[in-house]
Amino acid sequence: MNIQVPTTVLDGSVLAILAKEDTYGYIITKTMQDLLNVSESTMYPVLRRLKKDGYVETYDQPFEGRIRRYYKMTADGQAHLTEIKDSWGAFRGAVDSLLEEQ
Repeated sequence: MNIQVPTTVLDGSVLAILAKEDTYGYIITKTMQDLLNVSESTMYPVLRRLKKDGYVETYDQPFEGRIRRYYKMTADGQAHLTEIKDSWGAFRGAVDSLLEEQ
């Protein structure tokens, strides 16, 4: 059974990855796929939305004759991640209590 990952959880997960270091889309996507089983076609719209909302910025770096687009979390992104973490804690506690009541 697959549980669909809510948008807020996707956003928070990407921001948590970027809280550790700037990185490029492939690494973000691969990390998310390994942990949450989300598709590449899911991830790039998430990255675009986070950029549009001002939570991440991008910059390009040359790598082996190509250009990699790196993502960097902004101060607004850090504040948003904090909000998501707070909300997640309350949500997780509520779901855990419901599932463990059996």
